[in-house]
Amino acid sequence: MNKTKKIAGSLGIPYMIWAAFFIIVPLIMVFWYGLTDADGHFTFANVAAIANPAHSKAFLMALLLSLIATLVCLVLAYPLSLFLVQTQKDSSSSLTMLLIIPMWMNFLLRTYAWQSLLEKTGVINTFLSSLGLAPLRMINTPGAIILGMVYNFLPFMILPVYNSLAKIDENVVNAARDLGAAPGQTLLKVIFPLSLPGVISGITMVFIPALTTFVVSSLLGGGKILLIGNVIEQEFMVAYDWNLGSGLSLVLLVFIIISVVVSAFTDRGEEA
Repeated sequence: MNKTKKIAGSLGIPYMIWAAFFIIVPLIMVFWYGLTDADGHFTFANVAAIANPAHSKAFLMALLLSLIATLVCLVLAYPLSLFLVQTQKDSSSSLTMLLIIPMWMNFLLRTYAWQSLLEKTGVINTFLSSLGLAPLRMINTPGAIILGMVYNFLPFMILPVYNSLAKIDENVVNAARDLGAAPGQTLLKVIFPLSLPGVISGITMVFIPALTTFVVSSLLGGGKILLIGNVIEQEFMVAYDWNLGSGLSLVLLVFIIISVVVSAFTDRGEEA
């Protein structure tokens, strides 16, 4: 037994080394740069820079668009997950695979595909022009960014919600129906509360990447709509101000920590 534990422990060493180099060390660097100035002196100025009008506007815009995208993902994912749970097992597996397959394609290529669809001379407007209709202004708008977020992150909402719904005992649902609960009451008072852990996990998995993204807003926003992710990218890649970029990243890190804590408490509640 002790030998088995030692072997199991030794198998985790490569991951611990990998985590140290690619997770812990980068985090330490972000904290170091974020809490110091160019001369290496301790300061909160980089974090407080989020209050700068340009930065706060980008942050609030990112917060708004990510909240909308998360809500849209939830509205789309929950009914679809219910449908998947109620279908036959073979059909459900096939439909789930259809949702996962697009994720095998590179994130950047998928976003470029939407760029070509939404452009003024793109596929959609070309089709509308062939029907004699006026072209629509779709690219470089908040709507285009939300669309890109929803398309890229929707599977991250569907999978946890589907898994949570699949774990619900059918006898509990049938008992609610036998006691006279209407379909709407069964959904709101039985199914949804039991699936809440999956919903919270899905919200976390969609909201955080949507809040921190810069690729979607760069390609579908055309650089005209700056989100906080774009500002941080520019500080690192254009201005080469790693201190300010790290300080703004620490603000986003607070949201990540909050989401992890909420998910942890939800998981505990589910186990209890």
